[in-house]
Amino acid sequence: MPTSSLRHKYCLILFTVICVHTLAANLPAAESETDPEFAPIVRVVDLNVDESTTVTLSNGEQVQVKLLDLKETRDPIRQAVRSAIVAVEVDGERIKLESGMYNLPQTIGKVQIDCSITGGYNSNGTPAFWGLDKDARLRLWPKDSPLIKPGSFIYPVDQRWFATRTWYDNEPVDGGTKILPKIYYHSGLDIGGAEKLTRVIAATDAIVVSSGNEVLDAHKKDTPVAPRYDVVYLLDSRGWYYRYSHLHEINDRIKPGRIIKQGDEIGILGKKGASGGWSHLHFEIKSRQPSGKWGTQAGYGFLWEAYKNQYQPKLVANSRRKHFIKAGDSTTLKGTQSYSVNDSIQSYEWTFTDGTTATGAEIKRTYDKPGVYSEILKVTDKAGNVDYDFAEVHVLDPQNMEEYVPRIHASYWPSLNNKVGEPITFKVRSFGNTTGEELWDFGDGSPTVSVKSDGNVKPLNEAGYAITKHTYQNPGDYLVKVERSREDGVKAVTHLHVRVEP
Repeated sequence: MPTSSLRHKYCLILFTVICVHTLAANLPAAESETDPEFAPIVRVVDLNVDESTTVTLSNGEQVQVKLLDLKETRDPIRQAVRSAIVAVEVDGERIKLESGMYNLPQTIGKVQIDCSITGGYNSNGTPAFWGLDKDARLRLWPKDSPLIKPGSFIYPVDQRWFATRTWYDNEPVDGGTKILPKIYYHSGLDIGGAEKLTRVIAATDAIVVSSGNEVLDAHKKDTPVAPRYDVVYLLDSRGWYYRYSHLHEINDRIKPGRIIKQGDEIGILGKKGASGGWSHLHFEIKSRQPSGKWGTQAGYGFLWEAYKNQYQPKLVANSRRKHFIKAGDSTTLKGTQSYSVNDSIQSYEWTFTDGTTATGAEIKRTYDKPGVYSEILKVTDKAGNVDYDFAEVHVLDPQNMEEYVPRIHASYWPSLNNKVGEPITFKVRSFGNTTGEELWDFGDGSPTVSVKSDGNVKPLNEAGYAITKHTYQNPGDYLVKVERSREDGVKAVTHLHVRVEP
């Protein structure tokens, strides 16, 4: 049984959750934040171009904000928005912000500010995801403030940052077989992981409002809750709903009406539901937006801040956002969103799938052949610390612009605290390719290993991923490569970065 102080804390959380939910049912987020102890730090405004407003920050200071301009760049293949940049004025100072796409808030004057979504995503996407009725949504925090209350939010999976593929805020999802004009722009955060192995944990103290198809009566109407057999919804004391989707299994303790603690196991990561067949956690925060509608509260910044506070990495390479072009075209690979303590990155080194290399934070590169490329970024800081990330480039066949090229997804477990002599489980699945086999190179000079996944013919196939194990005999950073070729020679390649400790 919990102690009396813990019981008191849980009762206080539950009381606050009920009060906040009751208020939030009829009020925009800014009006429903009634209790300073639990109120979100972020302030959210929706503006049209040339519109301005006064924002009262969480510390009581006021700033004048004006949306000056909006430019959205679409690809010529799907007409998907690949970049949206707003020009904003804050107390007379100007700044440009790119919406989503692994961008963190920027500091100007006495605020931190970001742009979570722009109106163009509604044109061929799903407007209900965001609840945005104007040209852009801006979020503001005091200059030296955390993004979310310290201690109230943790990273929701037990694994290393960027352990495998991600699909984050605003990224168009390029999946399936046929290239469709309707775009699924990602509003939540897809965190790839090892199916049936990776633990999914509660990011916050919360009340369980749905588990599978069971939903609390009070949350069946006028809420973002959408029950499904693989989904859990939690509600925290901020009045925010948290969706955990594609779970392979849900922990028996996660029942509607239960109050759970931050860090409690929600379930095991999987590929159930509408996952497309690749194993990941879809994690999404929903809150009342300035429009009065429920919409996504962009979560990338919260996840990164939580991970950084928990694990205190000295250096993190970041080459994320997928590239989507046709053969013969160019794209610019970037490592500029990489992180180091005290901004001490000294070098950016690239190794490309064809074996060539380059240096620099940004590299423009032309791709002549269709396929999926995985380009290695190595960053080094002044202290000699090294980290790696991988830029994924989808290159279509100009003679067949209606179909995706074959793709591939790989993962490994565990991804934290791997030791010499301890086996690591590797999983791989190909998409759009049923010929050939996947070929593993574990990066330590050992012989390559061939396996064969099902090619995602049936996305929910329990045995869809091919599994192998490997044990490292020496400590170090290992770049693992796995690839699979189609009969016509079109190849999909992906990498994993495995760190092995003594």
